[in-house]
Amino acid sequence: MQTLVLAEPGRFLLTETDAPGAPGPGEALVRVARVGICGTDLHAFRGRQPFFSYPRILGHELGVEILALGPETEAWGLHAGDLAAVEPYLNCGECSACRRGKTNCCSQLQVLGVHTDGGMREQIVVPARKLHLANGVPVEHLALVEMLVIGAHAVRRAAPGAGEAALVVGAGPIGLATAQFARLAGAQVSVLEISPQRRAFCAAHLPGVQVIDPGEDAVPAIQVGHGGELPTLVFDATGSAQSMQAAFRYAENGGKLVFVGLVQGDLSFNDPEFHRREMTLMSSRNGMGADFAHVIDTLQRGAVDLTPWITHRATPESLATEFPRWLEPGQGVVKAMLEFRP
Repeated sequence: MQTLVLAEPGRFLLTETDAPGAPGPGEALVRVARVGICGTDLHAFRGRQPFFSYPRILGHELGVEILALGPETEAWGLHAGDLAAVEPYLNCGECSACRRGKTNCCSQLQVLGVHTDGGMREQIVVPARKLHLANGVPVEHLALVEMLVIGAHAVRRAAPGAGEAALVVGAGPIGLATAQFARLAGAQVSVLEISPQRRAFCAAHLPGVQVIDPGEDAVPAIQVGHGGELPTLVFDATGSAQSMQAAFRYAENGGKLVFVGLVQGDLSFNDPEFHRREMTLMSSRNGMGADFAHVIDTLQRGAVDLTPWITHRATPESLATEFPRWLEPGQGVVKAMLEFRP
């Protein structure tokens, strides 16, 4: 079967590997139809992804078709031929975090395509409990569910109040997902973005969301956009240390700052100013089964239109050529997609 391997930073290999064997107890054999390309994949290609080793089969945003089920999978209501999104977070189920329901930050967490080989191959065996059925959702949109889950989980963690002023910093895919689910949660959402291309995309495809150009100084621009005040809830989805540190200035006194993006390195902030504002600082990591169910329900209701988000596509044969181009800001990539044979 066709398999794409990131052999080292900057180098993909398209190779043929043996198909998996029959699924074991609690497992499902699936055909990978679509793979969403994530910031994690881009960082790995550049050699800048923490907790990562090479060679690695990337791919954790997966839209799949179930081919076969092993024994002890009846409880999940799955059948051969079903389409599903994959929850790629393989948790142990036994550590303190798992016992408390925080499966997304399991102490032994293995993420497909990051800590262990993922879905850039035609077939893969996954735990049946990690498959989320989504009748009526196009398979390419299923490959974006995990991306949406990142934003949905951050919003659920922050618990915005109805009508609360919420600012999302960064309009990449995770920022877009966060803005969408903050709006659906009832917040009054604005997006701060330096890229004119991304601001234009937000204006065209995020109804009800205000788009802010930071200009020379983001704080006055944010205040203008919020009636002279600052928002009480700020999400930073940039993965930029400079942006994340600046975001401490964007939240109103008594507000919350949620780091959705991840940076490799340390962050610092002014402690007296942090205390003066009595801010709440939160991190948000991955998502949980409930977040997958929420996202899929949202897609089935038609509350989010993902069609404009998929701006670039590649086949296994063309990925090695196309992938480096997706790193170029001028390409206008919102979301790229790897398409295996239908």
